[in-house]
Amino acid sequence: MSEAKLKRSISLPVLFLYGLGTMVGGGFYALSGKVAGMAGMAAPLSFLLAGLLAFLNVFTFAELSSRYPASAGEAKYVYKAFGSSLFSGLIGWMVILTGVVSAATLSVATITFFQELVIVPEALGLIVLVVLMGLICAWGVGESVKAVMVITIIEVGALFYIFFSKGENLSRISDILLDLNPQSMDGFPLFGVASGAFLAFYAFIGFEDMVNMAEEVKQVKTNLPKAMIWAVLGTTSLYVLVAATMVTTVDPAELAEVNAPLAKIIEGDGHVVSRIFVIISMLTGINGALVQIIMSSRVLYGLGKEKRAPKLLAKVHPKTKTPIRSTVLATAIVLALSLFFPLVGLAEATSFLILVIFSVLNVALIIIKTRGDAVTKDSKIYPIWLPYVALVGCLGILSFKIMG
Repeated sequence: MSEAKLKRSISLPVLFLYGLGTMVGGGFYALSGKVAGMAGMAAPLSFLLAGLLAFLNVFTFAELSSRYPASAGEAKYVYKAFGSSLFSGLIGWMVILTGVVSAATLSVATITFFQELVIVPEALGLIVLVVLMGLICAWGVGESVKAVMVITIIEVGALFYIFFSKGENLSRISDILLDLNPQSMDGFPLFGVASGAFLAFYAFIGFEDMVNMAEEVKQVKTNLPKAMIWAVLGTTSLYVLVAATMVTTVDPAELAEVNAPLAKIIEGDGHVVSRIFVIISMLTGINGALVQIIMSSRVLYGLGKEKRAPKLLAKVHPKTKTPIRSTVLATAIVLALSLFFPLVGLAEATSFLILVIFSVLNVALIIIKTRGDAVTKDSKIYPIWLPYVALVGCLGILSFKIMG
């Protein structure tokens, strides 16, 4: 009997929406107010700079995923460049770490939002929530990605609601250009914008997870790069528009003080609308956590397939065509972190770890391109200067964080 393989069930439109779902959500819903507090009226510029850094890195991921379409993408790319199983395995486990910590953080955030509606014991709520998400992910990638797609449409629609309902305030857009001196910058606007950009980058984390779905994408060498680029461009545009709407509707200092800045924007629209936004905020947490559990399980599957993790993790269930054991392990780790560990410091470290991974992958692509590794005719090849610029961007913002 032949070994079951992952099913190629994901089309370009579905993958594009999945990519949006990996980025749009908990990060922006929770952190946009904090970015406004750092950058003031220039908060849209912080999101634009963060989006530019993501956009530069997406070409690295697009080319690598086109050259080597496989689950455990990042680990595979590092192995191809450096030839070190130990180093590639380390990168793979770093990716898993960021995924499960992010999923745990979003799970806790979801329960916090839920308690705005119904008071439940936090531990019980987390157990029920995480187990249900694990079951969805184990059910089938076509089904779980479609669930992510539906939630993505809802949360993106909510952001458009803010833009269209409060868009008349953009007539004050000149304030964004003139008032670039919030007190947090101490008279130096670029510091506040840069601080906001580092924090805003967290809201873009996720597009890199798309490469871990490579073995389940139709026409992967063309559809995966396209979906990644479109998703980053779409997310950046949406964030900049909504951020501009936010800072021209409510004072940035007020936005920085609330836990649900988007709900603050629409609180004048009535109690029902406010409650709806609480529910949507919950959906963003569920959506992001689902995406991270899917990603983590696929990296575990890929590491098992490459013999850099126990081989049993590479088993695919013959009925669901999903890596059940990898999904169970990822879900269990998420649940343990959610229940027993303080996550604030780990969550803040997530973006730092991701930028380290991005830096390594840019170096990996530079090595591969310089070495002249063979490519197929349908592989996407981009100019060699792109990974250099992306590397400088990653190292620059990492240096800013370390020295700041």
